[in-house]
Amino acid sequence: MATDGRGRVIVRDGSWGVVFLLAYVGAAIYFISTSDGSFWGVILGLLQAIVWPVYVTYYVLLGLGA
Repeated sequence: MATDGRGRVIVRDGSWGVVFLLAYVGAAIYFISTSDGSFWGVILGLLQAIVWPVYVTYYVLLGLGA
């Protein structure tokens, strides 16, 4: 083993990236399909897909009466 002081780093949390990517793609498809189809409507749909967890949290709290 080398004695240069460097170690090996193993990262094992890559599967969550796939889950978040699929969630983003699904949200993007939903928000774009509900837009009017214009350029800015599509851009707004992509931006809404980034922050869709905020929508979920808001409506869950609204449903709980908080």
